[in-house]
Amino acid sequence: MAKNIRVGLAGLGVRGGMAMDRLPIIPGVEVAAFCEIRPHLVAKYQTALEKRGLPRAKEFVGPEAWRDMCAWDGIDVVYNCTPWHLHVPVALEAMECGKDALVEVPAAFTVDECWSLVETAERTGRQCMQLENCCYGELELLALNLTREGLLGDLIHGEGGYLHDLRSYNYNSPEDDAEWHYRDYWRLKWNAVHKGNQYCTHGLGPICQAMGVNRGDRLSRVVSMETAARGFAEYAAAKIPPDDWRTGLGIAMGDLNTTLVQTERGRTIMLQHGIATPRPYSRINTYVGTRGLMADYPFRVAWEEEIGKGAHKYFDEERAKKVRDELMHPLWRHAGKLSVEVGGHDGMDLVMDLRWVYCMQNSLPLDFDVYDLAAWCCLGELTERSVREGSVPQEIPDFTRGLWERRDPLAVESIDPARLDISRIRVG
Repeated sequence: MAKNIRVGLAGLGVRGGMAMDRLPIIPGVEVAAFCEIRPHLVAKYQTALEKRGLPRAKEFVGPEAWRDMCAWDGIDVVYNCTPWHLHVPVALEAMECGKDALVEVPAAFTVDECWSLVETAERTGRQCMQLENCCYGELELLALNLTREGLLGDLIHGEGGYLHDLRSYNYNSPEDDAEWHYRDYWRLKWNAVHKGNQYCTHGLGPICQAMGVNRGDRLSRVVSMETAARGFAEYAAAKIPPDDWRTGLGIAMGDLNTTLVQTERGRTIMLQHGIATPRPYSRINTYVGTRGLMADYPFRVAWEEEIGKGAHKYFDEERAKKVRDELMHPLWRHAGKLSVEVGGHDGMDLVMDLRWVYCMQNSLPLDFDVYDLAAWCCLGELTERSVREGSVPQEIPDFTRGLWERRDPLAVESIDPARLDISRIRVG
């Protein structure tokens, strides 16, 4: 029998509430504690547990209550869904208290914060993983599978991003989102004072996964530039009263940021961030190899059958579907259909949770560790610094201190149905 994982959930806003749709239904997981500042959300999710016939969670309520929850010996893992400014403090406290830390994105923003997480994880021996759900999306895992199968050749370039119209989220009324993490507009306030790409990991993480970053290669330098900031101001002027404090709020972050990253082995990554203009959602998701490429939004794929033959057109719809079906990552093949039924970002959230639970229950290392977290998240500060210095390149620290040269790239891993029986999961 796999060991039981007792989870303390910090934050019951949007991400925490979504986690409550998933964690209680996973075999071997107990939501043992809640931490929140809003009592009505605690009551809401206690009721949700009771409706599933599960024990009530221990309650920790108040601005500093996360410290007490981290110290409580009734949990093994802290699942951190707090607002951005609390990600690092909660994760550090969790590890200091002997708990593993799972942190929502972005897990950190500055180089110093990243080093503090790395050094604390090393000293305490605890695991610290960023909950980068996009690494577990169907097509992101397909790209990993195609890469490991060698069908794209040597992966030399990737493109990723977070292109998402968030104007209404940042300028709606408190009555519209009383239970949402935009309630006090902390994300809008962050955009008001920061430049650069402050939310890069959705696009970056899956590319690093496929390229073997921190496992045979590493991110070495970054350069960033951005457009003027106009979209939020125009939207605010049109949609909210002139006496609202947000109408005159200056926004530092440009409407579209473009960042280029180079790796030690000569690969390149292009990242974009844009949340202030009307546009369809996209994470770009392009993987370019020496033999072919895969692109998303919409899904396209092509590779040459033999060197020199070329791949001048994408595969037609029928062949692309065949590639998608026959080369589906085994983790998605095993759990994807169920995960889509449960919901949560097209199913990737549950796939992610099933995988880390499986790893912990079977004493396996997590797919992503604190070194990955640090390498990805330090770009928050470094891209801002590059923009403010006139797009001057910035050196990216080697958080592994040379370990990247001796580690093997991530394999194509799944979960053993005999050890984590997802057939026991009931939707709804």
